[in-house]
Amino acid sequence: MYESFYRLTGKPFQLNPDPSFFFASRGHKRAFAYLEYGLYQSEGFIVITGEIGAGKTTLVRSLLEQLDPSKVVAAQIVSTQLDADEMLRAVGVAFGLPVRTVDKAVLLASIEAFLCQLTVDKKRALLVVDEAQNLSDRALEELRMLSNFQLGDQALLQSFLIGQPELRQMMQGAQMLQLRQRIIASYHLGPLDPAETKSYIEHRLRHVNWNEDPSFEPECFGVIHNHSNGIPRKINTLCNRLLLAAYLGEKHTLTANDVQNVANEIDEELGMDAGRGAMSVVTTGGPAGESTSSMRSEPKYWHRHLEHLDERMDRLERTVSTAVDLLHRLLHPDKSGDEPGTGTQR
Repeated sequence: MYESFYRLTGKPFQLNPDPSFFFASRGHKRAFAYLEYGLYQSEGFIVITGEIGAGKTTLVRSLLEQLDPSKVVAAQIVSTQLDADEMLRAVGVAFGLPVRTVDKAVLLASIEAFLCQLTVDKKRALLVVDEAQNLSDRALEELRMLSNFQLGDQALLQSFLIGQPELRQMMQGAQMLQLRQRIIASYHLGPLDPAETKSYIEHRLRHVNWNEDPSFEPECFGVIHNHSNGIPRKINTLCNRLLLAAYLGEKHTLTANDVQNVANEIDEELGMDAGRGAMSVVTTGGPAGESTSSMRSEPKYWHRHLEHLDERMDRLERTVSTAVDLLHRLLHPDKSGDEPGTGTQR
């Protein structure tokens, strides 16, 4: 939609993780180095945590794209409350094994045989578990047991655990002692600072051949950072809406006021108090007789309900954008014959 108006070659602020947009902030470079170090060690666990939208998945996909498939066979699982047996089956399926209906003994034997064959073929196995904070203690224990598989003195499987901050808390439990002893490196991916936020925005725009149209007044970046707290996915959501609003207003210079107006709209749509950045408290009853205000005081409640909110908003925006585009053409019939992206600058 706005891409053609500003002569961009793609969507600069899409929400789906795309390794081609990888931005090497200080934190992301360090996390990437930990993953590379883990690959060099060829054993144990690497744990990477970060807030929702911090760029963990993009980070891992960037690494996976650089792997030589003739040397490393990588499998990825996105955890959704898997129990122990489901975890093992998910591992087998991720590596392409026909284990959907076999019992646990056959399942374990199949996985071990597959890993041994990889080693004989001079290949290594890497398992990436995304959203690992959703795993039960028993599922994590099964992963630890898989790390015991060896051929001679060589470990057969290495695992990366990627998750939200709760994963760090889970790892501190007494029952996780043996798994902690297998962790060779861990890193928490923090938010971007103000300077990195500006560089991140410009990096994504230049990736789609941005020629400083629209231009951003310097104050814009501070407002974007304040609203997004330096979380890349929140930056993407805000900037995507900002460019859409600018396109509808046929603007080619963006101001801090433009950013604040869009930020306020997003806060209102999400039920946020724009002044405090906190969820509005409603006193009506919640599920099972629990008050909404009580539920909203629980971080796990909001992690559960906000985790996919950005994706839902993106789908809604695509639907609205189509309707708005049609309306824009109706309101400007004199431009209906123009080629895309030939709007007159003002």
